[in-house]
Amino acid sequence: MNKPGRDKELSGFIEVRGASEHNLKAVNVRIPRDALVVFTGISGSGKSSLAFGTLYAEAQRRYLDSVSPYARRLFNQMQVPKVDQIDGLPPAVALQQQRGTVSTRSSVGSITTIANLLRMLYSRAGDYPEGQSIIYAEGFSPNTPEGACPHCHGLGRVYEVTERSMVPDASLTIRERAIAAWPPAWQGQNQRDILTTLGYDVDVPWKDLPQQTRDWILFTEEQPVVPVYANRSREAVQEAIRKKLTPDYMGTFTSAQRYVMQTFATTQSPLMKKRVAQYMLSSECKVCQGKRLKRESLSVTFAGLDIAEMGRISLEQMANLFSAFLKEKKPPESDVLSPEKLIVADRIAEDLLARLRVILDLGLGYLTLERTTPTLSPGELQRLRLATQVYSNLFGVVYVLDEPSAGLHPADTEALLRTLDQLKAAGNSLFVVEHEPEVIQHADWIVDVGPAAGESGGQVLYSGPPAGLKDVAASVTRNYIFDVFKLPRYNRQPAGWLKLADVTRNNLDHLAVDFPLGVFTCVTGVSGSGKSSLVSQVLVDLVATALGTSLAVATDVEDENPLEQHTVETLGGTITEGMSFLKRLIVVDQKPIGRTPRSNLATYTGLFDAIRKLFAATKMAKARKYDAGRFSFNVAKGRCPHCQGEGSVMVELLFLPSVYAPCPTCQGKRYNPETLEVKYNAKDIADVLAMTVDEAFTFFKDNSSIAHGLGIIREVGLGYLRLGQPATELSGGEAQRIKLATELQRPQQGSTLYILDEPTTGLHPADIEKLMIQLHGLVQAGNTVLVIEHDMSVAAASDWVIDMGPGAGHQGGKVVAQGVPERVAQNAHSRTAPYLDRYL
Repeated sequence: MNKPGRDKELSGFIEVRGASEHNLKAVNVRIPRDALVVFTGISGSGKSSLAFGTLYAEAQRRYLDSVSPYARRLFNQMQVPKVDQIDGLPPAVALQQQRGTVSTRSSVGSITTIANLLRMLYSRAGDYPEGQSIIYAEGFSPNTPEGACPHCHGLGRVYEVTERSMVPDASLTIRERAIAAWPPAWQGQNQRDILTTLGYDVDVPWKDLPQQTRDWILFTEEQPVVPVYANRSREAVQEAIRKKLTPDYMGTFTSAQRYVMQTFATTQSPLMKKRVAQYMLSSECKVCQGKRLKRESLSVTFAGLDIAEMGRISLEQMANLFSAFLKEKKPPESDVLSPEKLIVADRIAEDLLARLRVILDLGLGYLTLERTTPTLSPGELQRLRLATQVYSNLFGVVYVLDEPSAGLHPADTEALLRTLDQLKAAGNSLFVVEHEPEVIQHADWIVDVGPAAGESGGQVLYSGPPAGLKDVAASVTRNYIFDVFKLPRYNRQPAGWLKLADVTRNNLDHLAVDFPLGVFTCVTGVSGSGKSSLVSQVLVDLVATALGTSLAVATDVEDENPLEQHTVETLGGTITEGMSFLKRLIVVDQKPIGRTPRSNLATYTGLFDAIRKLFAATKMAKARKYDAGRFSFNVAKGRCPHCQGEGSVMVELLFLPSVYAPCPTCQGKRYNPETLEVKYNAKDIADVLAMTVDEAFTFFKDNSSIAHGLGIIREVGLGYLRLGQPATELSGGEAQRIKLATELQRPQQGSTLYILDEPTTGLHPADIEKLMIQLHGLVQAGNTVLVIEHDMSVAAASDWVIDMGPGAGHQGGKVVAQGVPERVAQNAHSRTAPYLDRYL
């Protein structure tokens, strides 16, 4: 594990005294500067609390103290850490595993700032049509008035409503809600009553109404204000009008088209926006052909490509293009540039190439500049930010990284380590929270936190050079980094085959793949090789359709314009054999289990229902006639009236971001005093929600159904989470394992296909062992488990491996090797093979 330069003198230390953030127990530790320091420990041990919650939070606080209060509010500020003192702490930059901006207008080009350079290149060195005046850089951006296509406003698509989209079932009458686009409940009833006043028959099937009538109701811009006589027949309304009876109220008519368009443009509710969007049809803008820019901007080319076309080629192809330009001093497929343009192009091309090389080194050459932020994995996003930092060439900074190897093939991890070494060589310190043995072995210094998770963790077991960890008996990590970590093998034979043919999506082109059934299969390959396209998208779609079930497709961007979420379509693919073996499909992904703090581990798994029933069955609850609903913080009768069961209240601070403080009425307990008087085994309902899964397992040991559920959550490595831990605080990996635990609680029926995308993300090798026992248990019960995985210990313990590649993007999309792990490990064309071989 020795590396060149490891023995050089360390330039200085950061001294931490009395760190008590989260579960840290008044930690004192010395950490070297100008070194690669890896924070290790099992999930929930407190390593992130030390690296991010303490060191980065304090560095950020010190920096923000130096800026104006007005500027401070623009930062996403962390809580002030609970620590006595930190000496020798340089300024810090955090690169966390999280989405940045969720806007679909944010892209690879904007994150890396390459898009800005390209705009400058096209403005100053582009090939203009004869007689066209110069266009400034902003004129090449679809997000500015100077550059956006005037027809689609820079979206690349246009949206309209049609009779078919707003009236899906023409056999219904208006009273039967034929006009589905109108709002449900009272608002829709109001429009129907107005039509009755206007003399239209709302009890005739829509298809039998004259076309002129249908067009007026759906598309008119008129808004007549008329008297409304609610819930009366057409005849009764006409009689009331004749007699000039006093109406219930005056109503304003709004056509269905006007309602949809106006609601979509003005509503602040994501749900309402999503609802009306379903009645809108989108099509590619005919003016710009989906390129989002004005015609004048698209008429300027470089190397024969307009700027939109340049944004659609892979970063690797772009690097080749600019390398050729610098070599030949002219863009491919063009005449020689004028001397002025050549100087500009030369400078910009050099800068572009330098940025692209760093990105390519991190294994992201398959991405395109136009790829939007929400479609990137957290790992891809983190590496793009890392590439930007490497190029910025800062000195004397602490970079704090959160599992940078997550979602990385071992070949890409090697490139990541080279990049981290570059940052260190430039005079920076790197603090990395990591589980991956290869990254831990590469460290100059290890800070091992533990010994266990939650309340049983929070201590620094070791801080020093890697070799010294071998002698720390309390460390769980030491068992996995000095020897190759091998999981048990089962060597099961397939019970049948699920055969796919003609699969075409992204970089998959008429691919045929056979998946074995009744075994544990691992799909491997470098990032961008086509694994997710094949398994999480095509296979899931085809099996769900064959079973007649629909899986909810949750968008990662709930508050984004639903019409701007361009989805990649599956262009081909059929199942030719094997569906007779399958009765169910379960997809366990890493999407959040809820988007508000009201959703938590206990509510999602269903354990909270059983716990509330226990409280409702106590003597005091029965005497007071409290039902199980009384013990829900979402129900008015039981929750604290001040915070409405949130447990916290928002405090507005002038010039500073709003902060949340525990509710002063219930002290953060979420319930009213009467509800908290009810105790079960001397604990109130708030005490139970504050327990970790491990604590609750002991507390409820006499209740078999609750203990069973909690036991499974522990077995997937989540014993450290609190029952009431809000969904918003959970990582993608934690959310995925909660979903898995929820599924494992159900009685096993067999013949189920389980699909998991990188289930070991964020897991310490000790927790991977626990998880694999559960997954193999599913196979033993007669199910099929299929995982996409980069962890070679998991691939080596599989019954079957399907390796995608050989490269990423257009260089991937093929099955390079398949078979038992030993067979794949011997394949000379597989980039996975040499890494897999180490674990066999």
